[in-house]
Amino acid sequence: MASSLISGLINNQYPAHKITVTDPDQQKLEQLKQQYSVNIQSNNIQGDHIIAIKSADVLVLAVKPQILKTVCEGIKDVAQTNKPLIISIAAGLRSTDIDRWLGGSLPIVRCMPNTPALIQAGATGLFANTATSTEQKQVADQILSAAGITLWVDDEAQLDAVTAVSGSGPAYFFLFLEAMQSAGKQLGLDENTAGMLAKQTALGAARMALESADSPATLRTNVTSKGGTTAAAIASFENNHFRDIIEQALGAAHHRAIELADELGNE
Repeated sequence: MASSLISGLINNQYPAHKITVTDPDQQKLEQLKQQYSVNIQSNNIQGDHIIAIKSADVLVLAVKPQILKTVCEGIKDVAQTNKPLIISIAAGLRSTDIDRWLGGSLPIVRCMPNTPALIQAGATGLFANTATSTEQKQVADQILSAAGITLWVDDEAQLDAVTAVSGSGPAYFFLFLEAMQSAGKQLGLDENTAGMLAKQTALGAARMALESADSPATLRTNVTSKGGTTAAAIASFENNHFRDIIEQALGAAHHRAIELADELGNE
């Protein structure tokens, strides 16, 4: 995800020399330096060497949730001195926990991106704590919009719903594509043909939904002729409680997001 943000920023003409990446994996660092010409260092705090955190206006915490507490505690003193904007893309961890681990009173924007951000087609939900200024929100929006669309929520709890809808959402569509490909094979198509038809249909439908002024319900009605093939398929979906299945699945994801936040934020 960090690589995606870097790629998006560079493509949007953000100066590479203003980006510093830290990672313990030297091979990964060298790849990023070669690909994007960014600054690299293997440790957040490097003694007398240039310390990225001391000179940074923005720190993007792009690490696994399970190690975020350790990372925050390691940079706490420097962050408290410089008071940079903190952007966290670590799934499930609340801004209050991140702020506590960093020593408190820092501007924090918590983000919930999804995997299509890897191809700059992501959808990211964002929440800013009360210490974040309007200008800092704009900076965060600029960074995350490099990987796709951004949408802000006023209540951090809504990020759990964002997780259920878009954060986990790509997997739902991949599952649906799997099922369509399998069904196409059963109907006599070869695997490649069934797969390409399903994928292109998904892409076309998504583009129509994004670009049309009509609602998804209207678009569905427009392609569903009474007594036709589409109507037969839609009726089968409805008779098998398709909407209930979706509601229950998103409810399960939402519930698990809350559980994970509680577990990860527990001292």
